[in-house]
Amino acid sequence: MKLQGKARRFKQDNDINTDYIISGRYKFKIQDPNELAKHVMEDLEPDFYKRIEKGDFIVVGRNFGCGSSREQAPMAIKYAGISAVIAKSFARIFYRNCYNLGLPAVEADTDSIKDGDEIELDLNAGIIKNKTQNKEIKVSPLPPTMQTLLKDGGLVEHFKKHGTFKI
Repeated sequence: MKLQGKARRFKQDNDINTDYIISGRYKFKIQDPNELAKHVMEDLEPDFYKRIEKGDFIVVGRNFGCGSSREQAPMAIKYAGISAVIAKSFARIFYRNCYNLGLPAVEADTDSIKDGDEIELDLNAGIIKNKTQNKEIKVSPLPPTMQTLLKDGGLVEHFKKHGTFKI
C-alpha cells in the first residue's frame, strides 16, 4: 500500500497529547466524525484543517497521542483526510486506536522531514521516500495482519466484512 502527500509539522514536536489532537471541548459535543475533523489540531495550529489536503501526513517527534485513550483523536485525524501519522514514537493506546480505525501510524526517524515536503509512504516495503529532498527513510514493513486491518478500514470493518478475525 502506497500513500502520497505533504508532510505537515507543528512547532511543538514531542508529547502532542490527545487534547491537542482534538480538544476536550469537542469530544462529547460533536458526534459526527466529519464535523469533529474540522477541529483537528486547532489548539496547536488554529488553521490546520484549512491548510491540509486529502492524503497529507502528520509528521512529528516522540510520544504522539499521549493522554486519554478516547478514539476521537485518531478518528478526527482520519476524517480530516490525513493518510497516516509518522512519528518517532506513539503512546501505545493511541497507536492501537489508529489501527482499530484504519489509520496508519508509522514509527520512523522524522528529523529530516520538513513541513511541506512531498513524501510517499510504502507500507509494504517499509520505505518513506522524501521526494522533495530525494531521500529515503527505512521503517519496519507492516505485518500482514496490520495491512489487512488497514485494507478493511479498521478492526470493526474487518469484523463486519469477515464475521471473525480472519487474516
